[in-house]
Amino acid sequence: MTVWQRWVAFLSATEDGTSLAIVRLVVGSCVLRTMLSVWWAGIYTVIWYDTAHGGYRSFGDGPWQYELLGGYAPWQVDLYFGVALVGGALVTLGVGGPVVARLLTFATLQGFQAVCDLNDHAGGSYDELVANCLWLLVLAGPSRTLSVHTWWTTGRWSSTETVMFWPRFLFVFQAVVMYATTGWQKLSVHWVPGGDLAALYYIQQQPTWQLRDMSWLAWVFPLTQLATAVSWWWEVTAPVWLLAFLASRGGDGWLARTLRRWRVNTVYLVVGLVFHVLVAATMEVGPFSWASLALYAAFVDPRTWRRWLRLDGGPVDSRPAEGVPTVG
Repeated sequence: MTVWQRWVAFLSATEDGTSLAIVRLVVGSCVLRTMLSVWWAGIYTVIWYDTAHGGYRSFGDGPWQYELLGGYAPWQVDLYFGVALVGGALVTLGVGGPVVARLLTFATLQGFQAVCDLNDHAGGSYDELVANCLWLLVLAGPSRTLSVHTWWTTGRWSSTETVMFWPRFLFVFQAVVMYATTGWQKLSVHWVPGGDLAALYYIQQQPTWQLRDMSWLAWVFPLTQLATAVSWWWEVTAPVWLLAFLASRGGDGWLARTLRRWRVNTVYLVVGLVFHVLVAATMEVGPFSWASLALYAAFVDPRTWRRWLRLDGGPVDSRPAEGVPTVG
């Protein structure tokens, strides 16, 4: 089979849409959390209105979404906030068929970015992660199951209607790139082997990151060193996770069999979950951990999701079509 034929087969592979539906549910929830957390904290006008309307900084004409409507104005903030809030709810619920769902997700993406990109003092890389996930959902249109659309058209919440595999692969690829590049940038003496491995300890002592006092970690400093080493190696070797994911879908070569035998995909997934649970329990990182979990949902085979959730209807065969890249 030629490279072109394998590429066509890759783009043509289909599977049950449950994994993408789980991703959609988490991403939509992240949008709602981001918007509502600012509202509940009572800082909506402080961070998103300019100085003339009670905020603490000026925004000029604002991002391009504001320039389209004549330049920054508080009513535009309210407009885009409303679009993101309502859109996040609709995305979470899975409203609309293949076309409408994509349009709603795209509108949610623009509203979300218009608000979050306005004040770079009040956000972080997690906003870009959520935005990336929304864009991938625009490409995927994952309202085929676990959605209002499914209930409206079939009378059931679950469906075995197939979707394309490549959007789920893009979520997996996004996660691998995110972790690998993060690990490759951590080259200080506090991270790399041979150093003091004190990075996580020092991070936990910074008030800007703390949810609570973490001075007690001094008593278990060796454990923080172990956690630093494990997290660094886990991130740096993230490309192995991509190979393990592909191996979990098939392949008869020695590498594929070895990765499946040692359940490498599951090992990376579990380590990452533990990492994010600990981060969420001890640090203030906004919706980062929750948004990352959306990517994790893509690593789980849709048949596994259906078994865990005990969904009716029986999943379709989600093995890759002939020629889909696997680890040989």
